[in-house]
Amino acid sequence: MHAYLSVWRLPSAPTLLIGGFAGRLPSAMVPLALLLMVQQQTGSFAVAGLAAATLGIAMAAMAPVLGRVADRRSPRPVLLAQAVAYPLLLGVLVAAVLAGAPTPVVVAASAAAGAATPLVSGTVRALWSRTGPRVRPAAFALDATSTELVFVVGPAVVAALAVLAAPAVAMATAGVLAVAGAVGIGLSRPMRDWVPAAHAQSGVFSTVRAPGMPRVLISGAALMTGFGALEVAVPAFADAAGTPGMSGVLLAVWSLGSVIGGLWFGARVLSASLPRQYRWLLLGTTIGLAPLAAVSSPWVLGVLLFLGGSVIAPTLTVQNSLVGAIAPAQATTEAFTWLSTVTVGASAVGAALGGALIEGSAGVPGALLLAVGGAAVAVAVTLLPGRRIVVPSASRRPVAA
Repeated sequence: MHAYLSVWRLPSAPTLLIGGFAGRLPSAMVPLALLLMVQQQTGSFAVAGLAAATLGIAMAAMAPVLGRVADRRSPRPVLLAQAVAYPLLLGVLVAAVLAGAPTPVVVAASAAAGAATPLVSGTVRALWSRTGPRVRPAAFALDATSTELVFVVGPAVVAALAVLAAPAVAMATAGVLAVAGAVGIGLSRPMRDWVPAAHAQSGVFSTVRAPGMPRVLISGAALMTGFGALEVAVPAFADAAGTPGMSGVLLAVWSLGSVIGGLWFGARVLSASLPRQYRWLLLGTTIGLAPLAAVSSPWVLGVLLFLGGSVIAPTLTVQNSLVGAIAPAQATTEAFTWLSTVTVGASAVGAALGGALIEGSAGVPGALLLAVGGAAVAVAVTLLPGRRIVVPSASRRPVAA
């Protein structure tokens, strides 16, 4: 608890934690609200899925570009510009859907809104990476836990607003939250004090090729591919067991385990190097996922999801710490946006592969095995030999890439 109190006492902490949480909620709310709204208006899940997927792809593709701009100048003008553009483009998207616009128009509006999604997550992580080395692990743990809560609270808020009002109201709420988060972070004290690092001329993918980054990105992609499959497999498991209503509970229990594990882990002081911690946590995730394919009871699955989930936030905490340590000083925001882009895309791929396995002969067990396989591949990637890098901390201790 002392570690978290140390983080909270930082002048920037309330803004980064609260503003970061609010600014991230739209990422979990808008795709689901858009899916529900388009489906209600068109009666087509295909069109709804296309619109939601386009929004997500545009958001993921634009983030590294904006991250690069933010590092060269400052995230502040990027966030403030997005705080203006994003709600306007969301309004255009809602108007297009409610007016019954043709599918290409809806898809184009979805792409525009996705591309304008505020760069809150990458900015917040870049700011945490600039904190002192004593509080940085706990700060990243709180950040990972907050991200887990976003994907619990966001869909729940959308579901409630869709029932009580309409999906369009959920979209409007997301727009308000995005503005609040982006403006709060953009006008915060650490953002005012942001001084861009000296920027050397570099290629488009120079940040991705930084020593250690390919390994973190590839292992993160493999892990999130498995998680994407699991997120599809759990509802299918509950439906096959005759308890479709349990799907939300099971996913919530999974996230709850992650939140508790993240808070516990963030309060620990470990002597092991970050790459070693990352490798062992990925192995723990693999072991936690391994028994799921053999389970037949939703209650047993819930217990195993809770236990296995307890390793997720710690893993993401160390992953973020690694990115903060190995990213070039002039490209921290871009590095974190690349991590978000790769993991979001991999999760979508995992969900699609998991759905295909469930519909095929492999069934739900096949999707659950894919989840285990993704985590196992992530472990294997960390075992590959690589260059050694220097962590920019007080100790200047070399860390294996």
